[in-house]
Amino acid sequence: MSDHDHDHSHLSKMDARVRALESLLTEKGYIEPAALDRIIETYEHRIGPQNGARVVAKAWTDPHFAKWLEEDATAAIHSLGYTSRQGEHMVALFNTPATHHMVVCTLCSCYPWSVLGLPPTWYKSPPYRARAVSDPRGVLADFGITLPDGTSVEVHDSTAEIRYLVIPMRPDGTDDLDENALAALVSRNAMIGTALL
Repeated sequence: MSDHDHDHSHLSKMDARVRALESLLTEKGYIEPAALDRIIETYEHRIGPQNGARVVAKAWTDPHFAKWLEEDATAAIHSLGYTSRQGEHMVALFNTPATHHMVVCTLCSCYPWSVLGLPPTWYKSPPYRARAVSDPRGVLADFGITLPDGTSVEVHDSTAEIRYLVIPMRPDGTDDLDENALAALVSRNAMIGTALL
């Protein structure tokens, strides 16, 4: 058996392809592994839904920040250090008992990466993009959410210029939690509107 005969059966087909492509591009001098590591580290630890969850937790605990977020979400979010390379305008959508917000991009997959990280596969899928507009309650049911009849559902279509962040309602019984503990309660899907928390 040669040195190159290794059992890679523990890797998924996609992981094996990614490694093969990375090796080929590195050998040809097109990429630097250290640069890739920095990009991966950025998306794993600096950009992602934990940022959006911190925005939500701050809005729940700081009425002045919540008001600022409602009036100028871009500036409020930037004040926490979460800025986007795309330069889009951010809008915060506050869920209430009367109104539940849900976000979609009907044309492609416009998404607030700086506060939510990489978009989930389902967000980019044609069925979600079509049904979110035509049957939002059906989509929510697919995600396990049944809203009261008196709660309206507002669907917001992201664009290249405007991105949305849903601020879910603060759960009852969390008055004693600090911002970090509150942020841990907030899921990425809640900030898209396909979950309650």
